[in-house]
Amino acid sequence: MKKRLFLLSFLCVLPLCLLNAWWRRFPAQTAGNPSSFPNITILLWHWPDGKSSSLKGDTCWDLYRIPRCRLVDQRSLFPSADVVVFHNRELALGHQKLPLDLPRPQGQRWAWMSLEAPIHNGKLHQYANIFNMTISYRRDADVTIPYGQLLPKEAEGHLVDNVPLNKSSLACWVVSNYRKDNKRSKVYQELKAVVPVKVYGRWTETPLSQNALLPTISRCFFYLAFENSISKDYITEKLWRNAYQSGAVPVILGPPLGDYKSVAPPNSFIHVDEFASVKDLGEYLQQLAEDKKRYSEYFTWKHQWTVKLYKDWRERLCKICSHYNSLPQEKVYSNLEAWVKG
Repeated sequence: MKKRLFLLSFLCVLPLCLLNAWWRRFPAQTAGNPSSFPNITILLWHWPDGKSSSLKGDTCWDLYRIPRCRLVDQRSLFPSADVVVFHNRELALGHQKLPLDLPRPQGQRWAWMSLEAPIHNGKLHQYANIFNMTISYRRDADVTIPYGQLLPKEAEGHLVDNVPLNKSSLACWVVSNYRKDNKRSKVYQELKAVVPVKVYGRWTETPLSQNALLPTISRCFFYLAFENSISKDYITEKLWRNAYQSGAVPVILGPPLGDYKSVAPPNSFIHVDEFASVKDLGEYLQQLAEDKKRYSEYFTWKHQWTVKLYKDWRERLCKICSHYNSLPQEKVYSNLEAWVKG
């Protein structure tokens, strides 16, 4: 009888001991390695513009500290992928096709990705009831991947950057694709009749190298951050890099003023729509350039904020994992074209 009781007690205590030993080992195994948890597998069906990057190791964790996110580009992994991402440009150009002939695993989500303005996305009506997720610069996309954004400066006594004083031009513009019927071209033509505008780029056969771009713009009081398309949330590197990072005050033509106010610091830009006429805008620029105090106020935002540019597709793709569990599982875009053009 005593032997039976002892054996029974031993069998009851043993699982607790094993559980305790496993629990003690568990934090040591996972504390510094979140990738030991189950991964979300993101399959990129084709690289944007055909330019691939290395996906060796735990890319999302190693580069961006995004855990449990497996980024791959091997199509053989299609059956096990949680999300399959298709970059729209290659689809629009006919360089790639959707794998509609493959059996689609239950629960797998297909993501439509584009950083282009709607006018450049081609015909999308053929993609009705196919995609479950949108990845775009749009703030209402399932995963928003902006061209740039503001990050708060670390509270370590950062001083605001000095306002560049090496100004030799009132306004400048870098443009390669000039179309005279485009709204930005019409505004430029009206503006240059009021104030001098220095123009660089392929259009004027004065292209700037990457190394020369920001130093050249820094010598201008104002930079014409004119988007080539006027559409919702379409705010590109023309603002984030060319203007903000060069030290020129951006003069903006693009989506409505409210879209800029949602992402950019107050009193850090000048929107064309704020003026009754382009002539009024030009006169304001002249007055502002002559008033050092007022001009310098357009840079006070740098006390608190710094600009982050998004350039690497891997970072954009890894961001999917940060939103994955909060997105509806059964979502389907019945009319993708209507959403894009909306």
